[in-house]
Amino acid sequence: MLILGTMPGVRSLQEQQYYAHPHNLFWRIMFAVLEEQPTADYGEKLGILRRNKIALWDTIETCTRKGSLDSAIRNEEKNDVAQLLSEFPNVRAVFCNGQKSYKNTLKLLVEDSTVRIFAMPSTSPAYAVMSFDEKLAKWSILKNFL
Repeated sequence: MLILGTMPGVRSLQEQQYYAHPHNLFWRIMFAVLEEQPTADYGEKLGILRRNKIALWDTIETCTRKGSLDSAIRNEEKNDVAQLLSEFPNVRAVFCNGQKSYKNTLKLLVEDSTVRIFAMPSTSPAYAVMSFDEKLAKWSILKNFL
């Protein structure tokens, strides 16, 4: 499985860790979906994903942005997601963390029909329309690919 974000936020870039903002629900959701004990150790978090054959990446390689909101992204240069998938043909599903990631992924993989693409609710604290439980219910689809 591949989980695609758009571009790490300010806190994640500062800490050089995916989903580092303490209010981002990503890791809490992953622990629950994968039935793993929560940990604050980033290396252990990545180990949990590796054991479950989940990779993380972003649809954007570089951009300019004030703050962390996807809506503030300008001058974006895309990552070559199609090339990544050709290098790792065992990826069966791509889960897009938020709508911008999903829209970018559809543009990047328009000709690829070998992988399933899912639009997932953003785990960002800026996306407060859904509760944790609602987001967890949607993200639980990952269990079908374990």
